[in-house]
Formats: sequence, C-alpha cells, structure tokens
Amino acid sequence: MAASKIKHSGPVKTANRLSIRVDLVSGARIGPGKVAVLEEIARSGSISAAGRALRISYRRTWELVEDMNAKLGAPVVQTAAGGSGGGGASLTELGQAIVTRYRAIENDCATAARKHIAALQRLSDREHPS
Repeated sequence: MAASKIKHSGPVKTANRLSIRVDLVSGARIGPGKVAVLEEIARSGSISAAGRALRISYRRTWELVEDMNAKLGAPVVQTAAGGSGGGGASLTELGQAIVTRYRAIENDCATAARKHIAALQRLSDREHPS
C-alpha cells in the first residue's frame, strides 16, 4: 500500500503561544529571535553553528549580535579567534543576563495572559468551528 502524501498549509499549530518583544529606551529590541541566537551560541559555542542550527546565515547571525552589542553598549558575546585549535564564542555576563531576564519576562507574561489567551481561543473556536 502506497503512503499517502499529506499536504500542510504552514506550520503545525500545537498550542497557543505568546510572543514578547522588549523595546528599550536605548533602542535595543530584544525578542524571540535574538534570544534564540544567544541561547544557540551558548549551546554550540559558535556563531556560525548557531546560525546553521537556526537556519539563518552567519552574516545575519552576526548582525543580530552586533545590533545588541551596539544598542546595549557592551558585548553580549565574546569570541576567540580561530586557528589550529579553532575559534569559539560564548555569552558574556550581559548576554547571559539578557537571556535570563527575557525568559523570566516571557514566563511572567504567559502566566498573566493565560486566561485571556484561553478566552481568545474560545472566541476563535466559536467563529471557526472544526
């Protein structure tokens, strides 16, 4: 029996989610994309590996890091030059604090918004029954 092909019309939706972006007076904009870059750099120890894991170019990954560095006034990532032992990257104390604080904000907001998101889902379900 041949396998049937299932056509998807976009990402599979498994749950409601809240997306937060923080716009600081300094001009820094911290949201899910930049935090994912920082987390992946911390995990992989590499800017290029982080970009590959997130499916974005090395150039774009570096631009996101540089934007945070410039707008926050201090580096969020420290790098080691390549060579025989290879290079590498890690988060600075500021970079680690950005991730920690952002995830705390995200968690607190999700907790506070839970009942409102559920109400929005009920409205959507009423307007678009399965």
